[in-house]
Amino acid sequence: MEKIKVVAVVGPTASGKTSLAVKLAKLFDGEVISADSMQVYKGMDIATAKPDDEEMSGIPHHLISIISPDEEFSVSRFKELATAAVNDIVSRGKLPIIAGGTGLYVDSFLGNTNFLENTKNDEVRLELNKRLENEGTESLYNELKAKDPSAAEKIHPNNSLKIIRALEIFYSSGKTLTCQNELSHLEESPYDSFIIGLNATDREILYDRINRRVDVMTDNGLVEETRMFFETESASTACQAIGYKEMKPYIDGLLSLEEAKDNLKQATRRYAKRQLTWFRRNEKVNWLNIDEFTPETLAAKAEEMVRTFLGK
Repeated sequence: MEKIKVVAVVGPTASGKTSLAVKLAKLFDGEVISADSMQVYKGMDIATAKPDDEEMSGIPHHLISIISPDEEFSVSRFKELATAAVNDIVSRGKLPIIAGGTGLYVDSFLGNTNFLENTKNDEVRLELNKRLENEGTESLYNELKAKDPSAAEKIHPNNSLKIIRALEIFYSSGKTLTCQNELSHLEESPYDSFIIGLNATDREILYDRINRRVDVMTDNGLVEETRMFFETESASTACQAIGYKEMKPYIDGLLSLEEAKDNLKQATRRYAKRQLTWFRRNEKVNWLNIDEFTPETLAAKAEEMVRTFLGK
């Protein structure tokens, strides 16, 4: 069975993924699927740097503003929705273009990672967290070594979050994390993918773009959006959005606006580094450095690469 061709544009925040994805969509009659763990939430527009109508430039975008901020969203849910979006796009003879910086989402979708059901159990996690308080990390880590030595080898003994998650999977499903990882890649991916990664040879250029983006976000109403979010939303995954956490101390009168903005710039730069670390592990990424091209020549180079991939 012939594989479905999918193009992906990945990289750190503020590197220009949306702009390039839109240009490629125009060139190759495509539609964009957002792979961003926070842009799925309704109302969180400024903090997550959602593309507006002008940036979308008439190109349909999928998986943006689809759930309420009080709902949790997971990589398995993303895979399910992205699969449906790709099938819809292809059924209309168009090219699916994934664009986003959540590496786990991109890799799990393109690699066809399958996830065990029933691995989330609030009661089990609550009990494990109580034991963490009473017994300490070492006790739980030793338990994980006994239950799943292979997983324990890959988890730092002090990483209580990952230790608890691995034990939660075991006690909820009866299968170890190692077993889940083995089972998750038994089925070949139905996609023939071409991944373009955006980076900069001079990291300061990327950081400057991040800093300027934060200034624009603040001018466009980030403080007001943050205030409204915390007045109306309960705790959920959405509360972890970069932007809201950093602006809340200013709203609470604990920091000046400039201090809050500086914290946001620093947090975003750190996030960009983590994104790059993730994507660099993927040998399939074809990197383009944004500081080696003008926007026009970058788009032309990407067009050339995608045209070769599609055989056009």
